[in-house]
Amino acid sequence: MKFALTLVSTVALVAAAPAFAAAAPTDPQIAHIAYTAGNIDIAAGKQALAKTHNKMVRDFAQQMVRDHTAVNDKALALVKKLHVTPQDNPTSQSLTKAADAERAKLAKLSGAAFDREYINNEVAYHKTVNGALATVLIPNAKNGELKSLLQTGLTLFKEHQAHAEQVAKALK
Repeated sequence: MKFALTLVSTVALVAAAPAFAAAAPTDPQIAHIAYTAGNIDIAAGKQALAKTHNKMVRDFAQQMVRDHTAVNDKALALVKKLHVTPQDNPTSQSLTKAADAERAKLAKLSGAAFDREYINNEVAYHKTVNGALATVLIPNAKNGELKSLLQTGLTLFKEHQAHAEQVAKALK
């Protein structure tokens, strides 16, 4: 149950893989997927800030909101500069649907149960998104500036995953 979002996200990315194999995602699709993934983590962080009283969880959630907002702002500036319109796609839609379900589940929890579920989901979510960045999004990005932004994001998001893993250990 803890890793429901990971499973759904992984299934969404794997389900999209045959389409990507037949026709690699375009830069507008990649931009939309990356931006959507960032927005999902911003929303999750805001939900955590509204519910948790645990300092470690609050600090982590604040970092997620701050860092993902900064990366998404850079992504928006880049697509504007390149005159590219991010293109909605089944992967973005699946990620959003899974995140909505996870937020609804988290909304029913409180205290330590909320903290553990939120952090475990953050570990799983970052693993999934980092994997997608490394194996699908970055390799298929054609524009050098987009690829560079995704690589910078991957470095940062790997740090998020490690931070989430540390908090998860402390919450056990």
